[in-house]
Amino acid sequence: MSQDTLKHRAAQLLQFVGIRINGGEATDIQVHNPDLYGRVFAHGSLGLGEAYMDGWWDVPDLPGFFTRILRGHLDEKLRNIDTLLTHLKARFFNLQRGQHAFEVGKVHYDLGNDLFHAMLGKRMVYSCGYWHRSDNLDDAQAAKLDLICRKLKLQPGQRVLDIGCGWGEALKYAAEHYGVSGVGVTISQEQAEYARALCHGLPIDIRLQDYRDLHESFDAIMSIGMFEHVGSRNYRTWFDVARRCVKEDGLVLLHTIGSNAQPSQPDPWIEKYIFPNSMIPTASQVTRALQSRFVIEDWHNFSADYDTTLMAWKANFDAAWPQLEARYDKRFQRMWHFYLGVSAAVFRSRRDQLWQLTLSPNGVSGGYHTVR
Repeated sequence: MSQDTLKHRAAQLLQFVGIRINGGEATDIQVHNPDLYGRVFAHGSLGLGEAYMDGWWDVPDLPGFFTRILRGHLDEKLRNIDTLLTHLKARFFNLQRGQHAFEVGKVHYDLGNDLFHAMLGKRMVYSCGYWHRSDNLDDAQAAKLDLICRKLKLQPGQRVLDIGCGWGEALKYAAEHYGVSGVGVTISQEQAEYARALCHGLPIDIRLQDYRDLHESFDAIMSIGMFEHVGSRNYRTWFDVARRCVKEDGLVLLHTIGSNAQPSQPDPWIEKYIFPNSMIPTASQVTRALQSRFVIEDWHNFSADYDTTLMAWKANFDAAWPQLEARYDKRFQRMWHFYLGVSAAVFRSRRDQLWQLTLSPNGVSGGYHTVR
């Protein structure tokens, strides 16, 4: 097809969701390279994202642009071979076992603590904040950590496991505010080193370890923003590990993004540039995997808070860019803007959710009293 034909086809699709090519609204796309249309029709979201990284197009309000696209399901009209191959790979290969399990740590979480410290704020917490009574990122993250501790009914002297402990902030908070000891496991060398320094002097053991190798007993287990890297072929195994490690009267808190889409449908651009071998679970996958293992005491959805969190991260990233650009180039900056913008739109459009599940092995005697 000619460029004019492809442009006309693109304009028709975009018009369906209220977006114009080179229009004057904040959500209108500004095209700098006419080869963009062929690239997107050939490679879908992968082509769109790579073209943005290359400076082929811009839009003043990137999250708003993608919110319109997702609400109008325009992305579903751009399925192609790249999308199909990504979905097939996720469905038929276990990409989260063995050395593959550590790949996302090397590609993403080991990018540099300077980047994440600048973006995440006072606490290195790389997951959705709880904005119920907060008006800034630091307070929202502290509120989220406290919410988790309260949901787990933590008491002084208890021993807590954090599966996918990140930079150690959750365990540090629990130890300082609730008097617990704990073990944290991560697949990122950078995170492990940072967490050990952060938790120095506290009764916390940080390990570079696959969660499947855990065979210990804990009063409570939390996992915050790690389940997205487990993979559907390993969900049952994850719950098996949690079940064997939590005491009979203990609680498990699972904090994860959840999808409304069909299972095993990772995005090709996200898979390539941000989170390799990752997969957003669906509610049906989670419930099947925990069946006969846990009682669901509470299922809390506060996904709108993730949009607010992502916008705060972007503001922090942009403010810190003059210090970061000596290490990260312009293409990385555009990649990161695309990542944060798309992610915000996913939650703003309610395509994905943010769930906290509180689980017990046998059901809390007398019932579990929900915490908010």
